[in-house]
Amino acid sequence: MEDEIKFYSENGHYGEFSNFANYPIKLKNKVWKTTEHYFQAQKFEKQEYQDKIRNADSPMMAAQLGRSRKERILKNWDNIKQNVMYDAVKAKFTQHSDLTQLLLDTKDAKIIEHTENDNYWGDGGDGKGKNMLGKILMKIREELKKKLT
Repeated sequence: MEDEIKFYSENGHYGEFSNFANYPIKLKNKVWKTTEHYFQAQKFEKQEYQDKIRNADSPMMAAQLGRSRKERILKNWDNIKQNVMYDAVKAKFTQHSDLTQLLLDTKDAKIIEHTENDNYWGDGGDGKGKNMLGKILMKIREELKKKLT
């Protein structure tokens, strides 16, 4: 049993945990190709721009559109982004039974998004980042465990 599970690329070890992994979710009465599509779209005020991100061909394209500052971002985005990510990840791991099982199979391992590119959602590459995505995954894992008992 691993004490730590580090993931990053959707093609790597535990790639299913990546927001780029190809697992559609249904939220807000719409289907989103990936959790990345959903998360990036929720930043913006305009429905048309949200739809543009939702229809992006790839999660990378959705991420690039989400980094645009030409469109107006929600004023409270920094206050709600963790909840938006939680909703997306929870949808992914409850709407796909294989992912539910994969997450439960990690037992009590610490889950870490290991990347130098992000020290908010990831560990910053040196372990000093906040690892918010990993923390959300572990929180959802605990909630799933409680449902089973």
